[in-house]
Amino acid sequence: MSVSSQSVRPAVSVVIPCYNVEAFLPEVLDSVLGQTLRNIEVICVNDGSTDSTLDVIEEYAARDERIVVIDKPNGGYGHSMNRGMDIAKGEYIGIVESDDFILPTMYEKLYAAARENDVDFVRSDFTKFKTGEDGERIFWEEKLTPHSEYYNTVLNPADNLDVFNMQMLNWTGIYRTDFIRKHNIRHHESPGASYQDNGFWFQTFCWAKRIYALPEAFYCYRQDNAASSINQNNKVFCMPDEYAWIRGFLAENPALEQRFIGIFHYKKMHNLNFSFSLLAPEFQMPFLERYSKEYREAEARGELDESLFWPEEWADLRMIMEDPEGYCNNYNYHVEKQAAYEKAQAAGAFDLLRFHMRYDGLLDTLKIIVRRVLKR
Repeated sequence: MSVSSQSVRPAVSVVIPCYNVEAFLPEVLDSVLGQTLRNIEVICVNDGSTDSTLDVIEEYAARDERIVVIDKPNGGYGHSMNRGMDIAKGEYIGIVESDDFILPTMYEKLYAAARENDVDFVRSDFTKFKTGEDGERIFWEEKLTPHSEYYNTVLNPADNLDVFNMQMLNWTGIYRTDFIRKHNIRHHESPGASYQDNGFWFQTFCWAKRIYALPEAFYCYRQDNAASSINQNNKVFCMPDEYAWIRGFLAENPALEQRFIGIFHYKKMHNLNFSFSLLAPEFQMPFLERYSKEYREAEARGELDESLFWPEEWADLRMIMEDPEGYCNNYNYHVEKQAAYEKAQAAGAFDLLRFHMRYDGLLDTLKIIVRRVLKR
């Protein structure tokens, strides 16, 4: 391990977990090292890569003393993040995924907002991107929250549970190092698993008393890396395992458990639904059976708060709890119907008519035709 010789405490320590990302590393490192906030520490954690990832990191480290290199055997994302955060010297800690990149002013603006408002962490909007068929990149901005009143003001999650519905993307912000260490906020270390950022996100929102959001996008989040967790459907129980770990965290902190158990189950539902949507058909029922069992048990303990759910969300959850097989069949029917509709719409009016006859029946198809005629 090489350690920077900087004598002044860095404003931000940026942790970059790296595993077999030789193709993406130069772009992300250039974007981090090119920050307008120069007083940063860049901690690159090589998680046992089998390609030339480590060579790229060491080449950059030889040119810039702000880079700290950790080279270790493969232990997974959570282990890499914890190792990086453990040695961070900065006032704040930032996270950048090794296949993304950031805009030059990101840490200057986040750091200024964090210091000015004396917050435990600050987050911001972000940009998604992918490469089109013509090789050109396509970018689109995403809001951290649809609530404009949540921006540019100090919030306490304990006073407003709705802030848990901000997008749970840890790398959009920076976190006060003393806050992270005071509360021993960690990533779940489960080798080979995915979604280990969920536990870190939930702990930060439970412990924080002062958070802040900036309505400006700095982080560029890649959508076309096939190795990313969001593009994998073969890790069946990674999401429920992550939430079992978070549930253990709450059990160890009774005051937090009492305040946040309801929002825990609400957010868990959303993320289990997301995970379920990625599964191959043969994995759907085993997943739903565990999902159903855990929520029946939570209901028996009085942990579910119906007031946090939209009516349709609560209805779906009840169906999963009471009839997971029926829910699975209904879900797949609607997926099939949506795919058939998109195919028919692309093919033309005759195929669209056949689609409605198959899925909606003669009477409803006639109603649809009449409505369309009247709109002309």
